[in-house]
Amino acid sequence: MHFSSRLLSDSEKERAHQETLRILSEAGVLYHSEKALHLLETNGAVVDWAKKIAHIPEEMVVQTLQTAPKDFVLGARNPLHDYPLPSEVSRYALDGTGAFALDFVTGERRYGTDNDSALGLRVFQAMDMGVGAWAPVSAEDKPAHARPLHEFFTMMKYTSKHGQHEVHNVRQVPYLAEGLIAVMGGEDEVRRRHAYSLIYCPVAPLMHDGPMMDAYLELGSLDMPVMTLPMPVTGTTGPVSLFGNICVANAEALSTILVIQLCHPGRPVIYSSATGTMDLRNGSYLGGTPEMGLMSAALAEMGRFYGLPATSAGCTSDAREPGPDAVLEKVITSIAPVLGGSDIIVGFGEVDSDQLLVLEQIVVDNEIAHFCERIFQGVDVQQEKVLTEDILTLGPGGNFLTRRSTRRMARSGELYISDLLDRHTLEQWTKLGRPGLYSNARKRVEQILSEPMVDPLPDQVLGAMEKILAGADKELAGYTQS
Repeated sequence: MHFSSRLLSDSEKERAHQETLRILSEAGVLYHSEKALHLLETNGAVVDWAKKIAHIPEEMVVQTLQTAPKDFVLGARNPLHDYPLPSEVSRYALDGTGAFALDFVTGERRYGTDNDSALGLRVFQAMDMGVGAWAPVSAEDKPAHARPLHEFFTMMKYTSKHGQHEVHNVRQVPYLAEGLIAVMGGEDEVRRRHAYSLIYCPVAPLMHDGPMMDAYLELGSLDMPVMTLPMPVTGTTGPVSLFGNICVANAEALSTILVIQLCHPGRPVIYSSATGTMDLRNGSYLGGTPEMGLMSAALAEMGRFYGLPATSAGCTSDAREPGPDAVLEKVITSIAPVLGGSDIIVGFGEVDSDQLLVLEQIVVDNEIAHFCERIFQGVDVQQEKVLTEDILTLGPGGNFLTRRSTRRMARSGELYISDLLDRHTLEQWTKLGRPGLYSNARKRVEQILSEPMVDPLPDQVLGAMEKILAGADKELAGYTQS
Protein backbone atom coordinates (compact mmCIF):
# COMPACT_ATOMS: atom_id res chain seq x y z
CA MET A 1 0.00 0.00 0.00
CA HIS A 2 1.76 3.12 -1.26
CA PHE A 3 1.50 6.27 0.81
CA SER A 4 0.12 8.76 -1.69
CA SER A 5 -2.01 11.85 -1.34
CA ARG A 6 -4.52 13.87 -3.30
CA LEU A 7 -4.28 17.59 -2.74
CA LEU A 8 -6.96 18.80 -5.17
CA SER A 9 -10.32 17.08 -5.42
CA ASP A 10 -11.79 16.39 -8.85
CA SER A 11 -14.05 19.41 -8.51
CA GLU A 12 -11.10 21.61 -7.46
CA LYS A 13 -9.06 20.52 -10.48
CA GLU A 14 -12.02 21.30 -12.70
CA ARG A 15 -12.30 24.69 -11.00
CA ALA A 16 -8.61 25.40 -11.64
CA HIS A 17 -9.11 24.36 -15.27
CA GLN A 18 -12.11 26.65 -15.73
CA GLU A 19 -10.37 29.62 -14.11
CA THR A 20 -7.37 28.98 -16.36
CA LEU A 21 -9.59 28.99 -19.45
CA ARG A 22 -10.92 32.39 -18.38
CA ILE A 23 -7.38 33.70 -18.01
CA LEU A 24 -6.35 32.41 -21.44
CA SER A 25 -9.44 33.78 -23.13
CA GLU A 26 -10.09 37.07 -21.31
CA ALA A 27 -6.67 38.29 -20.14
CA GLY A 28 -4.83 36.52 -22.93
CA VAL A 29 -1.14 35.76 -23.17
CA LEU A 30 1.61 38.02 -24.52
CA TYR A 31 3.88 36.37 -27.10
CA HIS A 32 6.96 38.17 -28.39
CA SER A 33 7.21 35.50 -31.09
CA GLU A 34 5.44 36.46 -34.32
CA LYS A 35 5.59 32.84 -35.42
CA ALA A 36 3.70 31.79 -32.30
CA LEU A 37 1.10 34.52 -32.82
CA HIS A 38 0.53 33.45 -36.43
CA LEU A 39 0.12 29.82 -35.35
CA LEU A 40 -2.39 30.81 -32.70
CA GLU A 41 -4.38 33.13 -34.94
CA THR A 42 -4.53 30.60 -37.76
CA ASN A 43 -5.98 28.05 -35.35
CA GLY A 44 -8.67 30.21 -33.78
CA ALA A 45 -7.11 32.60 -31.29
CA VAL A 46 -7.96 36.30 -31.41
CA VAL A 47 -4.69 38.22 -31.67
CA ASP A 48 -4.18 41.87 -30.75
CA TRP A 49 -1.11 42.48 -32.90
CA ALA A 50 -0.43 45.91 -31.44
CA LYS A 51 -0.13 44.42 -27.96
CA LYS A 52 1.09 40.98 -29.13
CA ILE A 53 -1.56 39.36 -26.96
CA ALA A 54 -3.40 36.21 -28.02
CA HIS A 55 -6.82 35.48 -26.56
CA ILE A 56 -7.14 31.70 -26.65
CA PRO A 57 -10.59 30.06 -26.75
CA GLU A 58 -11.53 26.94 -24.81
CA GLU A 59 -12.14 24.80 -27.91
CA MET A 60 -8.62 25.47 -29.12
CA VAL A 61 -7.13 24.44 -25.76
CA VAL A 62 -9.09 21.19 -25.66
CA GLN A 63 -8.42 20.21 -29.26
CA THR A 64 -4.72 21.05 -29.26
CA LEU A 65 -3.98 19.21 -26.00
CA GLN A 66 -5.29 16.03 -27.63
CA THR A 67 -2.26 15.95 -29.94
CA ALA A 68 0.28 15.92 -27.08
CA PRO A 69 1.69 12.42 -26.33
CA LYS A 70 0.34 10.97 -23.10
CA ASP A 71 3.44 8.83 -22.57
CA PHE A 72 6.93 8.49 -24.02
CA VAL A 73 10.41 7.42 -22.95
CA LEU A 74 12.77 10.11 -21.78
CA GLY A 75 15.89 8.60 -23.27
CA ALA A 76 19.53 8.86 -22.25
CA ARG A 77 22.89 8.59 -23.96
CA ASN A 78 23.28 5.29 -22.11
CA PRO A 79 19.97 3.42 -22.62
CA LEU A 80 20.30 1.91 -19.13
CA HIS A 81 19.22 5.33 -17.85
CA ASP A 82 16.09 5.61 -20.01
CA TYR A 83 13.09 6.77 -17.98
CA PRO A 84 9.51 6.07 -19.11
CA LEU A 85 6.98 8.84 -18.55
CA PRO A 86 4.62 8.89 -16.75
CA SER A 87 6.27 6.99 -13.90
CA GLU A 88 4.88 5.06 -10.95
CA VAL A 89 7.56 6.60 -8.73
CA SER A 90 9.24 9.98 -8.34
CA ARG A 91 12.82 10.47 -9.43
CA TYR A 92 14.98 13.58 -9.51
CA ALA A 93 16.82 16.01 -11.74
CA LEU A 94 19.84 18.20 -11.09
CA ASP A 95 18.96 21.84 -10.54
CA GLY A 96 20.26 24.19 -13.21
CA THR A 97 21.87 27.48 -14.19
CA GLY A 98 22.71 28.77 -10.71
CA ALA A 99 24.86 31.86 -10.66
CA PHE A 100 27.35 30.68 -8.04
CA ALA A 101 29.33 27.65 -6.92
CA LEU A 102 30.91 26.75 -3.59
CA ASP A 103 34.47 25.81 -4.46
CA PHE A 104 34.96 22.22 -3.31
CA VAL A 105 38.61 22.77 -2.39
CA THR A 106 38.71 26.29 -0.92
CA GLY A 107 35.11 26.69 0.25
CA GLU A 108 34.99 30.05 -1.57
CA ARG A 109 31.65 31.25 -2.95
CA ARG A 110 32.23 32.53 -6.47
CA TYR A 111 30.62 32.73 -9.89
CA GLY A 112 30.11 29.37 -11.53
CA THR A 113 32.38 28.05 -14.25
CA ASP A 114 32.19 25.37 -16.89
CA ASN A 115 34.38 23.15 -14.70
CA ASP A 116 31.94 23.51 -11.80
CA SER A 117 29.23 22.10 -14.05
CA ALA A 118 31.52 19.26 -15.09
CA LEU A 119 32.20 18.32 -11.45
CA GLY A 120 28.54 18.57 -10.51
CA LEU A 121 27.51 16.40 -13.46
CA ARG A 122 30.08 13.74 -12.56
CA VAL A 123 28.73 13.57 -9.02
CA PHE A 124 25.14 13.49 -10.27
CA GLN A 125 25.99 10.62 -12.61
CA ALA A 126 26.62 8.44 -9.54
CA MET A 127 23.32 9.30 -7.80
CA ASP A 128 20.88 6.41 -8.09
CA MET A 129 17.78 8.58 -7.54
CA GLY A 130 18.72 11.02 -10.30
CA VAL A 131 17.45 10.53 -13.85
CA GLY A 132 17.76 13.96 -15.46
CA ALA A 133 20.74 16.29 -15.66
CA TRP A 134 20.73 20.05 -16.16
CA ALA A 135 23.80 22.25 -16.48
CA PRO A 136 23.98 23.21 -12.78
CA VAL A 137 25.60 26.64 -13.15
CA SER A 138 25.81 29.35 -15.72
CA ALA A 139 29.37 29.14 -17.07
CA GLU A 140 30.70 32.63 -16.35
CA ASP A 141 34.01 31.79 -18.03
CA LYS A 142 32.41 31.14 -21.45
CA PRO A 143 31.36 33.82 -23.96
CA ALA A 144 27.79 34.98 -23.37
CA HIS A 145 26.76 34.61 -27.02
CA ALA A 146 27.61 30.90 -26.97
CA ARG A 147 27.34 30.14 -23.25
CA PRO A 148 24.24 27.87 -23.36
CA LEU A 149 25.95 25.78 -26.06
CA HIS A 150 29.02 25.28 -23.87
CA GLU A 151 26.76 24.34 -20.96
CA PHE A 152 24.75 21.92 -23.12
CA PHE A 153 27.88 20.27 -24.52
CA THR A 154 29.47 19.97 -21.06
CA MET A 155 26.33 18.19 -19.89
CA MET A 156 26.47 15.79 -22.84
CA LYS A 157 30.12 15.09 -22.07
CA TYR A 158 30.02 14.50 -18.33
CA THR A 159 26.86 12.48 -17.83
CA SER A 160 25.22 9.72 -19.85
CA LYS A 161 21.83 10.28 -18.19
CA HIS A 162 19.08 12.27 -19.83
CA GLY A 163 20.10 15.90 -20.28
CA GLN A 164 17.93 19.01 -20.35
CA HIS A 165 18.98 22.58 -20.94
CA GLU A 166 18.16 25.62 -23.08
CA VAL A 167 19.22 27.78 -25.99
CA HIS A 168 18.41 31.45 -26.24
CA ASN A 169 17.86 32.22 -29.93
CA VAL A 170 17.56 30.69 -33.38
CA ARG A 171 21.19 31.44 -34.28
CA GLN A 172 22.35 28.97 -31.62
CA VAL A 173 20.12 26.17 -32.95
CA PRO A 174 22.36 24.82 -35.77
CA TYR A 175 25.29 24.39 -33.40
CA LEU A 176 23.20 22.52 -30.86
CA ALA A 177 21.70 20.34 -33.58
CA GLU A 178 25.16 19.52 -34.94
CA GLY A 179 26.37 18.61 -31.45
CA LEU A 180 23.37 16.40 -30.73
CA ILE A 181 23.86 14.57 -34.02
CA ALA A 182 27.56 14.05 -33.28
CA VAL A 183 26.86 12.64 -29.82
CA MET A 184 23.92 10.44 -30.79
CA GLY A 185 25.40 9.20 -34.07
CA GLY A 186 22.80 10.61 -36.44
CA GLU A 187 19.76 12.80 -36.84
CA ASP A 188 17.37 9.86 -36.75
CA GLU A 189 18.86 8.73 -33.42
CA VAL A 190 18.33 12.20 -31.94
CA ARG A 191 14.64 11.99 -32.89
CA ARG A 192 14.19 8.37 -31.85
CA ARG A 193 15.98 8.34 -28.52
CA HIS A 194 14.83 11.67 -26.98
CA ALA A 195 18.04 11.63 -24.97
CA TYR A 196 18.08 15.43 -24.66
CA SER A 197 15.27 17.87 -24.01
CA LEU A 198 14.66 21.59 -23.64
CA ILE A 199 13.58 23.54 -20.58
CA TYR A 200 11.37 26.49 -21.38
CA CYS A 201 10.45 29.09 -18.76
CA PRO A 202 7.59 31.48 -19.58
CA VAL A 203 7.99 35.01 -18.25
CA ALA A 204 5.52 35.48 -15.40
CA PRO A 205 2.91 36.63 -15.52
CA LEU A 206 1.55 35.32 -18.83
CA MET A 207 4.35 36.26 -21.24
CA HIS A 208 6.64 34.40 -23.63
CA ASP A 209 10.14 35.29 -24.80
CA GLY A 210 10.31 35.64 -28.59
CA PRO A 211 13.85 34.53 -29.52
CA MET A 212 13.79 31.54 -27.16
CA MET A 213 10.36 30.34 -28.30
CA ASP A 214 11.38 30.69 -31.95
CA ALA A 215 14.49 28.60 -31.24
CA TYR A 216 12.43 25.90 -29.55
CA LEU A 217 9.99 25.76 -32.46
CA GLU A 218 12.97 25.40 -34.79
CA LEU A 219 14.24 22.43 -32.78
CA GLY A 220 10.92 20.69 -33.31
CA SER A 221 12.46 19.25 -36.48
CA LEU A 222 14.54 17.06 -34.16
CA ASP A 223 11.47 16.20 -32.05
CA MET A 224 13.21 17.43 -28.90
CA PRO A 225 10.89 17.14 -25.89
CA VAL A 226 10.04 20.40 -24.14
CA MET A 227 9.53 20.79 -20.40
CA THR A 228 7.60 23.95 -19.66
CA LEU A 229 8.59 25.43 -16.31
CA PRO A 230 6.38 28.39 -15.33
CA MET A 231 7.66 30.35 -12.34
CA PRO A 232 5.04 32.78 -10.99
CA VAL A 233 5.77 33.98 -7.47
CA THR A 234 2.94 34.66 -5.03
CA GLY A 235 2.41 38.37 -4.49
CA THR A 236 4.80 39.63 -7.20
CA THR A 237 4.53 37.91 -10.60
CA GLY A 238 1.48 35.92 -9.47
CA PRO A 239 -1.48 36.35 -7.14
CA VAL A 240 -0.76 36.10 -3.44
CA SER A 241 -3.10 33.12 -2.98
CA LEU A 242 -1.79 29.64 -3.72
CA PHE A 243 -4.83 28.78 -5.85
CA GLY A 244 -4.52 31.98 -7.88
CA ASN A 245 -0.82 31.36 -8.44
CA ILE A 246 -1.56 27.78 -9.47
CA CYS A 247 -4.01 29.07 -12.09
CA VAL A 248 -1.44 31.52 -13.51
CA ALA A 249 1.20 28.76 -13.68
CA ASN A 250 -1.32 26.47 -15.33
CA ALA A 251 -2.16 29.12 -17.92
CA GLU A 252 1.53 29.67 -18.66
CA ALA A 253 2.14 25.93 -19.01
CA LEU A 254 -0.83 25.40 -21.33
CA SER A 255 -0.01 28.47 -23.43
CA THR A 256 3.46 26.99 -24.02
CA ILE A 257 2.24 23.48 -24.82
CA LEU A 258 -0.37 24.80 -27.26
CA VAL A 259 2.21 26.56 -29.43
CA ILE A 260 4.56 23.56 -29.37
CA GLN A 261 1.72 21.28 -30.48
CA LEU A 262 0.37 23.65 -33.14
CA CYS A 263 3.81 23.83 -34.71
CA HIS A 264 4.65 20.12 -34.39
CA PRO A 265 1.63 17.98 -33.43
CA GLY A 266 2.68 14.97 -31.38
CA ARG A 267 5.97 16.46 -30.20
CA PRO A 268 6.70 15.26 -26.64
CA VAL A 269 5.97 17.82 -23.93
CA ILE A 270 6.28 17.67 -20.15
CA TYR A 271 3.96 19.65 -17.92
CA SER A 272 5.95 21.12 -15.02
CA SER A 273 6.31 24.11 -12.70
CA ALA A 274 8.75 25.96 -10.46
CA THR A 275 6.63 28.35 -8.47
CA GLY A 276 7.85 30.41 -5.54
CA THR A 277 6.56 32.63 -2.79
CA MET A 278 7.32 36.18 -1.76
CA ASP A 279 8.71 36.93 1.66
CA LEU A 280 6.04 39.39 2.80
CA ARG A 281 8.52 41.01 5.19
CA ASN A 282 10.98 42.20 2.54
CA GLY A 283 9.69 41.21 -0.92
CA SER A 284 12.41 38.66 -1.62
CA TYR A 285 11.89 35.39 -3.49
CA LEU A 286 11.55 32.15 -1.52
CA GLY A 287 11.64 28.64 -2.96
CA GLY A 288 12.15 26.52 0.16
CA THR A 289 8.71 26.91 1.70
CA PRO A 290 5.84 24.54 2.50
CA GLU A 291 3.67 26.56 0.12
CA MET A 292 6.06 25.92 -2.74
CA GLY A 293 5.81 22.18 -2.07
CA LEU A 294 2.01 22.40 -2.02
CA MET A 295 1.89 24.27 -5.33
CA SER A 296 4.28 21.77 -6.91
CA ALA A 297 2.06 18.89 -5.83
CA ALA A 298 -1.11 20.64 -7.02
CA LEU A 299 0.37 21.45 -10.41
CA ALA A 300 1.63 17.89 -10.85
CA GLU A 301 -1.99 16.85 -10.29
CA MET A 302 -3.09 19.35 -12.94
CA GLY A 303 -0.63 17.81 -15.38
CA ARG A 304 -2.23 14.44 -14.70
CA PHE A 305 -5.65 16.08 -15.15
CA TYR A 306 -4.62 16.83 -18.74
CA GLY A 307 -3.19 13.35 -19.20
CA LEU A 308 0.39 14.59 -19.58
CA PRO A 309 3.70 13.54 -18.02
CA ALA A 310 3.90 15.79 -14.97
CA THR A 311 7.03 16.92 -13.15
CA SER A 312 7.81 19.75 -10.74
CA ALA A 313 10.47 21.71 -8.95
CA GLY A 314 11.19 20.60 -5.40
CA CYS A 315 14.04 19.67 -3.08
CA THR A 316 14.68 23.42 -2.95
CA SER A 317 16.11 25.66 -0.26
CA ASP A 318 16.69 29.32 0.49
CA ALA A 319 19.42 28.56 3.04
CA ARG A 320 22.56 30.58 2.31
CA GLU A 321 24.77 27.57 2.92
CA PRO A 322 24.47 23.79 3.28
CA GLY A 323 23.31 22.61 6.69
CA PRO A 324 20.21 21.86 8.76
CA ASP A 325 18.19 24.75 7.29
CA ALA A 326 18.77 23.40 3.79
CA VAL A 327 17.85 19.85 4.78
CA LEU A 328 14.61 20.97 6.45
CA GLU A 329 13.51 23.04 3.45
CA LYS A 330 14.49 20.39 0.93
CA VAL A 331 12.52 17.70 2.75
CA ILE A 332 9.40 19.86 3.02
CA THR A 333 9.52 20.81 -0.67
CA SER A 334 10.12 17.21 -1.75
CA ILE A 335 7.62 15.19 0.24
CA ALA A 336 4.48 16.92 -1.09
CA PRO A 337 5.25 16.39 -4.82
CA VAL A 338 6.48 12.83 -4.09
CA LEU A 339 3.18 11.94 -2.42
CA GLY A 340 1.36 13.84 -5.17
CA GLY A 341 2.91 11.68 -7.87
CA SER A 342 5.38 14.00 -9.62
CA ASP A 343 7.34 12.02 -12.23
CA ILE A 344 10.54 14.03 -11.76
CA ILE A 345 11.43 16.59 -9.09
CA VAL A 346 13.98 19.19 -10.19
CA GLY A 347 16.21 20.55 -7.44
CA PHE A 348 19.27 18.43 -6.66
CA GLY A 349 22.47 20.15 -5.63
CA GLU A 350 21.66 23.80 -4.99
CA VAL A 351 20.80 26.08 -2.08
CA ASP A 352 20.34 29.84 -1.73
CA SER A 353 17.14 29.91 -3.79
CA ASP A 354 18.62 27.69 -6.53
CA GLN A 355 21.62 29.97 -7.02
CA LEU A 356 24.49 28.15 -5.26
CA LEU A 357 25.85 24.79 -6.42
CA VAL A 358 27.30 22.65 -3.61
CA LEU A 359 28.75 19.29 -4.63
CA GLU A 360 28.10 17.67 -1.25
CA GLN A 361 24.48 18.81 -1.47
CA ILE A 362 23.94 16.59 -4.51
CA VAL A 363 24.78 13.57 -2.35
CA VAL A 364 22.70 14.83 0.59
CA ASP A 365 19.75 15.44 -1.72
CA ASN A 366 20.02 11.89 -3.05
CA GLU A 367 19.69 10.69 0.55
CA ILE A 368 16.68 12.93 1.11
CA ALA A 369 15.18 11.36 -2.00
CA HIS A 370 15.67 7.90 -0.51
CA PHE A 371 13.90 8.92 2.69
CA CYS A 372 10.99 10.37 0.72
CA GLU A 373 10.88 7.22 -1.39
CA ARG A 374 10.61 5.08 1.73
CA ILE A 375 7.68 7.16 2.96
CA PHE A 376 6.02 6.75 -0.45
CA GLN A 377 6.55 2.97 -0.39
CA GLY A 378 4.29 2.81 2.65
CA VAL A 379 3.47 -0.41 4.48
CA ASP A 380 3.74 -3.75 2.66
CA VAL A 381 0.93 -6.13 3.64
CA GLN A 382 1.95 -9.10 1.52
CA GLN A 383 1.49 -12.40 3.35
CA GLU A 384 5.22 -12.93 3.87
CA LYS A 385 5.31 -9.72 5.91
CA VAL A 386 2.28 -10.33 8.12
CA LEU A 387 4.28 -12.50 10.58
CA THR A 388 1.38 -13.27 12.91
CA GLU A 389 2.71 -16.82 13.33
CA ASP A 390 5.96 -15.45 14.75
CA ILE A 391 4.00 -13.31 17.18
CA LEU A 392 1.91 -16.30 18.29
CA THR A 393 4.98 -18.53 18.62
CA LEU A 394 6.96 -16.11 20.78
CA GLY A 395 4.08 -14.62 22.72
CA PRO A 396 4.52 -12.01 25.44
CA GLY A 397 8.14 -11.27 26.34
CA GLY A 398 9.58 -12.94 23.21
CA ASN A 399 12.63 -11.67 21.31
CA PHE A 400 12.11 -11.47 17.55
CA LEU A 401 15.86 -11.26 16.91
CA THR A 402 15.86 -15.07 17.01
CA ARG A 403 13.37 -15.50 14.16
CA ARG A 404 14.34 -16.45 10.62
CA SER A 405 12.00 -13.73 9.33
CA THR A 406 14.18 -11.11 11.00
CA ARG A 407 17.31 -12.42 9.26
CA ARG A 408 15.46 -12.79 5.96
CA MET A 409 14.22 -9.21 5.97
CA ALA A 410 17.34 -7.57 7.35
CA ARG A 411 18.40 -6.47 3.86
CA SER A 412 15.03 -6.57 2.13
CA GLY A 413 14.41 -2.82 2.23
CA GLU A 414 11.68 -3.16 4.83
CA LEU A 415 13.81 -0.93 7.07
CA TYR A 416 15.79 1.74 5.22
CA ILE A 417 19.47 1.87 6.18
CA SER A 418 21.18 5.19 5.46
CA ASP A 419 24.71 5.28 4.11
CA LEU A 420 25.16 8.93 5.10
CA LEU A 421 23.71 9.30 8.57
CA ASP A 422 25.94 8.12 11.39
CA ARG A 423 24.42 5.38 13.59
CA HIS A 424 27.42 4.50 15.76
CA THR A 425 27.37 4.61 19.53
CA LEU A 426 28.42 7.88 21.12
CA GLU A 427 31.86 6.50 21.96
CA GLN A 428 32.41 5.13 18.44
CA TRP A 429 31.13 8.33 16.85
CA THR A 430 33.56 10.42 18.93
CA LYS A 431 36.51 8.17 18.04
CA LEU A 432 35.62 8.40 14.35
CA GLY A 433 35.87 12.19 14.48
CA ARG A 434 32.15 12.94 14.90
CA PRO A 435 31.11 12.24 11.30
CA GLY A 436 27.82 13.62 10.04
CA LEU A 437 25.62 13.97 6.99
CA TYR A 438 27.73 16.55 5.15
CA SER A 439 31.16 15.19 6.12
CA ASN A 440 30.12 11.77 4.87
CA ALA A 441 28.75 13.35 1.70
CA ARG A 442 32.07 15.10 1.16
CA LYS A 443 33.90 11.77 1.35
CA ARG A 444 31.51 10.38 -1.26
CA VAL A 445 32.19 13.33 -3.58
CA GLU A 446 35.95 12.85 -3.15
CA GLN A 447 35.56 9.17 -4.01
CA ILE A 448 33.49 9.87 -7.15
CA LEU A 449 35.88 12.52 -8.45
CA SER A 450 38.90 10.28 -7.86
CA GLU A 451 37.47 7.52 -10.03
CA PRO A 452 37.53 7.33 -13.85
CA MET A 453 34.70 9.08 -15.65
CA VAL A 454 31.66 6.92 -16.37
CA ASP A 455 30.54 6.45 -20.00
CA PRO A 456 33.05 8.86 -21.56
CA LEU A 457 32.42 10.01 -25.11
CA PRO A 458 34.82 8.77 -27.82
CA ASP A 459 37.71 11.06 -28.67
CA GLN A 460 36.40 11.69 -32.19
CA VAL A 461 33.07 12.89 -30.80
CA LEU A 462 34.81 15.14 -28.28
CA GLY A 463 36.90 16.57 -31.10
CA ALA A 464 33.81 17.27 -33.17
CA MET A 465 32.15 19.00 -30.21
CA GLU A 466 35.19 21.22 -29.63
CA LYS A 467 35.16 22.21 -33.30
CA ILE A 468 31.46 23.07 -33.17
CA LEU A 469 31.93 25.21 -30.07
CA ALA A 470 34.93 27.00 -31.56
CA GLY A 471 32.79 27.87 -34.56
CA ALA A 472 29.96 29.12 -32.35
CA ASP A 473 32.35 31.25 -30.27
CA LYS A 474 33.67 32.90 -33.42
CA GLU A 475 30.60 33.11 -35.62
CA LEU A 476 28.08 34.23 -33.00
CA ALA A 477 30.32 36.98 -31.60
CA GLY A 478 28.82 40.40 -31.96
CA TYR A 479 25.31 39.10 -32.61
CA THR A 480 22.69 41.17 -30.80
CA GLN A 481 19.49 39.38 -29.89
CA SER A 482 16.45 41.29 -31.10
